[in-house]
Amino acid sequence: MKKGRLEAFSDGVLAIIITIMVLELKVPHGNDLASLLPLIPIFVSYILSFIYIGIYWNNHHHLLHTVTNVSGGVLWANLHLLFWLSLVPFVTGWMGENHFAAMPVALYGVVLLMAAIAYFILQTLILKKHGKESILAKAIGNDFKGKISPILYVIGIFSTWISPFIAGGIYALVAFIWLIPDKRIERIFNEES
Repeated sequence: MKKGRLEAFSDGVLAIIITIMVLELKVPHGNDLASLLPLIPIFVSYILSFIYIGIYWNNHHHLLHTVTNVSGGVLWANLHLLFWLSLVPFVTGWMGENHFAAMPVALYGVVLLMAAIAYFILQTLILKKHGKESILAKAIGNDFKGKISPILYVIGIFSTWISPFIAGGIYALVAFIWLIPDKRIERIFNEES
């Protein structure tokens, strides 16, 4: 099967996720800057989640750029990833509304962890379909970021019971690690052309 429908569907779902998150930002009733202060935790959680969705969209785009065909397993793995990402607006809202309380921050970390695992499964199935000599296999290499992220998420989840702000810092650190542009796939494409 060709990958076009999978790309289009995924892009649509990710766009809806971002739309849902922004619609959760409620306009304050006051007309001064002080009326914005209660919204700071909600806005901070929105920014972090927007960055995460952007990172997933960017990496998903690069991942699918290496794909020529998809299998049924790849389709299901992609839906698995989209399922976990679709929960981001819920945990984002819960975390922001409760001013980064321990349980919402822990659940936010669980959703991030499960999305990372789902992305790994998707990547693994694509590698299985396209082989060890594929562009993706060459580009991934040792995949340090992909290996360290789930470990940091687990540390973040457990650290919420010490301080939710430590956990939030760990989640922000993982986002920062992924914000640094990853040129592996682009480099391999340039080398092969």
